[in-house]
Amino acid sequence: MRSAFAALILSIAASFNLASVPGIASGANAQTANPTGTIRSIVVEGNQRIEDRTVQSYLLVEPGDPFDRERIDLSLKTLFATGLFADASFEKSGQDLIVRVVENPIINRVIFEGNSAIDDEKMREEIEVAPRGIFTAARVQDDVQRILELYRQSGRFAASVEPEYKPLEQNRVDLVFVINEGPVTGVRSINFIGNESYSDRRLRSEIVTRQSRWWRFFSSNDNYDPGRLEYDRELLRQFYQNNGYYDFRVVSAVADLTPDQEDFYITYTVEEGDQYTYGDVQVETELDKLNASALRGALSIKEGDQFRGDQIEKAIDTLTYAAGVAGYAFVDITPQLDADPEADTVSVTFAIDEGPRVYVERIDITGNTATLDRVIRRELRVAEGDAFNRVLLDRSRNRVRALGYFKEVEITETPGSKPDRTVVEVNVEEQPTGELSFAAGYSSVDSFLFDVSVSQRNLRGRGQTAIARISASQRQQYVDIRFREPRFLDRNLAAGIDLFQTRSDFSDIAFGGFETNTIGAGVNFAFPLSENTNLGLRYRLQSDELDFADELYVINDSDGTVATQTITDDGGTPDDPSDDVTFTQRIPPNTDPLPDGTSVVDICSPAFQDPAYFNRQRNCRNERAEISSIIGYSFNWDRRNDPIEPTGGFDLSLSQDFAGVGGDVQFLRTEVSGAVYQGIFPGVRASARLQGGLIEPIGDNEGIRINNRFFRGGSSFRGFDVAGLGPRVIRRNFDADGNEVGIQRLNALGGKAYYQGTLELTVPNFLPEEYGIDTALFAEAGSVGMLDEIDEYSFIETAGANGASVVLTKSAMSLRASAGLSVGWDSPFGPIRFDFSQILRKEEYDRTETFRFSTSTRF
Repeated sequence: MRSAFAALILSIAASFNLASVPGIASGANAQTANPTGTIRSIVVEGNQRIEDRTVQSYLLVEPGDPFDRERIDLSLKTLFATGLFADASFEKSGQDLIVRVVENPIINRVIFEGNSAIDDEKMREEIEVAPRGIFTAARVQDDVQRILELYRQSGRFAASVEPEYKPLEQNRVDLVFVINEGPVTGVRSINFIGNESYSDRRLRSEIVTRQSRWWRFFSSNDNYDPGRLEYDRELLRQFYQNNGYYDFRVVSAVADLTPDQEDFYITYTVEEGDQYTYGDVQVETELDKLNASALRGALSIKEGDQFRGDQIEKAIDTLTYAAGVAGYAFVDITPQLDADPEADTVSVTFAIDEGPRVYVERIDITGNTATLDRVIRRELRVAEGDAFNRVLLDRSRNRVRALGYFKEVEITETPGSKPDRTVVEVNVEEQPTGELSFAAGYSSVDSFLFDVSVSQRNLRGRGQTAIARISASQRQQYVDIRFREPRFLDRNLAAGIDLFQTRSDFSDIAFGGFETNTIGAGVNFAFPLSENTNLGLRYRLQSDELDFADELYVINDSDGTVATQTITDDGGTPDDPSDDVTFTQRIPPNTDPLPDGTSVVDICSPAFQDPAYFNRQRNCRNERAEISSIIGYSFNWDRRNDPIEPTGGFDLSLSQDFAGVGGDVQFLRTEVSGAVYQGIFPGVRASARLQGGLIEPIGDNEGIRINNRFFRGGSSFRGFDVAGLGPRVIRRNFDADGNEVGIQRLNALGGKAYYQGTLELTVPNFLPEEYGIDTALFAEAGSVGMLDEIDEYSFIETAGANGASVVLTKSAMSLRASAGLSVGWDSPFGPIRFDFSQILRKEEYDRTETFRFSTSTRF
């Protein structure tokens, strides 16, 4: 007997064609009056869209066959099985077989009415019926259940769905799902029975389902979902087993409807069992290249440690990786667990055997909406047709992540067309690679600083880097145009060009106050030496113009020395010469009129010849334009286990630049940097970095020009201002009694050497992950120093009855240190970072800052 809905469909279809045709038997009562004789022809009636030949192709009889009742019955069933017909019947007319059919209607539109909690698009993704599809009872009823399941998953167990239709011409219908969503069914309480080691509150925090509370209006986890209940049972099992409870099990999980039928009470009954520790841990293998004892030592599982279920999976990954390194790309690792309830121990034996060889049939790349396939494929360490190798796949993932183009990179494998074939699927999620960067900071001297730049690291999805940067700040104006091709001439060779111009104003930072104007161009190449090392070569040609700030003096025209004048101080008693004091001082350049035989000149004028100002005049000799021809290299060794968030390994870099291949400047600059990384706990990572640099002149006694020295501070040494630490010119002021009354920090000189150590600890902040906020504690220690003897400067600037001032250079490489908190926020406008610093050790003449802010917007 047909269901009511099936009868409804039949009535729909019949209303279009055979509703009034007499003598037609229904499919359920189909029969042949006389099963004898031979079929002369087969006549199809009632079909509108489906051709006669199509209907006849479904039959198990054809002209020339006898009227066989069984074969005709099977033909009838075949017609119904196609889903194309609401009804069908057979009739014998003489020697002809008449096949009468009622076609199912075609769906014109699928409409949802009454839904607000779930939108139309989400329901269309779940159901199978669609416009231009066949309208059948079974399919519609299946989709009703799918819609109800969607509502159950969202906590609406009282929802109901009624399918309706609206007949249209040409045997078409509009299918309408009329939905009554009903109220949300929440979770009033979650209770546990049998738990002794952990409280209900702790166990509730380990599962996904949450108790309904008013503040959870953005979450659906507080709606009752039977499927989620099963998942929570598994989470409880994992939690207990990861804390040593090997025998733990969930006896039952019961959901009871509340009396008002609006919520559920969920009750878990558990058996915790005893807490286990690891017993004997062994590794067994008969593979020649594997040493069982060495593999055992590589495992983090130790006898007597608390049993943790997740450590078994981690141990399998460790052994798989070790076997891959030894040359076994295909291994089967079977953990054999033997529990001793009396001793509360679990002994583990890892049996390693060589597995069947599997080859990569195909590599599919998905999710790369902007980046070209070949940019990703060239980073993969496996190719189609290669033997499957887990170690190489892990390296491939790290290489793709290191590009910096993708937020997520996942590599999975699925079975191929044969048992020894696998399909590697590389799924990536693109992230913005263009960057509009802003930087601002607050220092104790300059208050706020600002900087802006624009760059694109994945031009047109080809992996090329293009930078058109115009940076302007209080001290520097910078124009830089760069282009880098990572696969020059389709070889594993990166090449780039660089055009730049920089104007820097160090009038309030460096001694004497100077400005530089640098313009130049460069080329660079880089290529790998091995899987973890690469070498970069570069050449740069630039012009550096150094211009010191004007410093006016009154000089004697006869010999070029500084002109002085004698001043008598009457001590406040003009009539008593006994307390008069006479002293000598420089004649101020704004004196009007000037004494005869004197004139005002800049200290860098050739007319200025005072030997007491030798060091200042030496700087004046540097006030010129010079050509620098610099060739250099960089060696990088990267053994980090992850290029973005490393929890193990190290990196090391060494770079040297030699200036003197032509040009006017000769020096050798060397810098080295290395860091180690270690994961401590989930979400807690530590890193330690050491770095240093040294620059020495070659072939002259002029030393290193100030613009080529090292300066540290700002973002390079948190807690100190830009060029805030290291050699500096200071002025000490003394009163008439010789007591020091103050110190003035003048200008930084930079240094020929620096060293620095940085410790950083990434720590959890207990904020929801979706906020995108990370926090880290940091500590910096180091210094800048080393000046040539001719760069040291000291002299008495003024002396008189009221006191004196002395200008001198401080250049000791004494230790400086700072510590603080760094907060990063991945905001909708781009990443933002705040650095809060506390100075631990400094010199009295250093310039410090307590807060720094930086941000960038990506596109």
